[in-house]
Amino acid sequence: MLAHPGKPGRLYQQNHGGVYRSDDHGDSWARIDKGLPWEFGFGLALDHSNPETCFVTPLQPEGGMYRATEGKLRVYRFTGSDGAPAWAELANGLPSEGAYVSVLREGMAHDLLKPAGVYFGTGTGQIYHSPDAGETWAQIASNLPPIMAVSVAAV
Repeated sequence: MLAHPGKPGRLYQQNHGGVYRSDDHGDSWARIDKGLPWEFGFGLALDHSNPETCFVTPLQPEGGMYRATEGKLRVYRFTGSDGAPAWAELANGLPSEGAYVSVLREGMAHDLLKPAGVYFGTGTGQIYHSPDAGETWAQIASNLPPIMAVSVAAV
């Protein structure tokens, strides 16, 4: 669960049963995962400059494998309000086949730059980065142990 720094009360969460947003500090939740290929997932990041935007990495839960949907590594960006929510599939620079990887609960992060940088690590030891709010991606590390957590700091 992440609290948006620019909008008091705005929370986002992704879990075993969907993606949700709250505008009242978690007293009530609205499900916002309609349009995603799977409701299951862990990775979550925010765009600090836009409280209407979050990023998730849904995972295919069939068979208990919890890996990227259909072997395509994708991040999805949510934009919109309660009246017009929309998910965009972000794939430019990510593997399109054979990417049966997972992203763990703390495996995704965002920076405070504008546009937002988004980072995530996989259970098979890769780290990916987007410097432009998910429009393009590049692998910035590989051959690491499983990535359990990603943190970001601007220096």
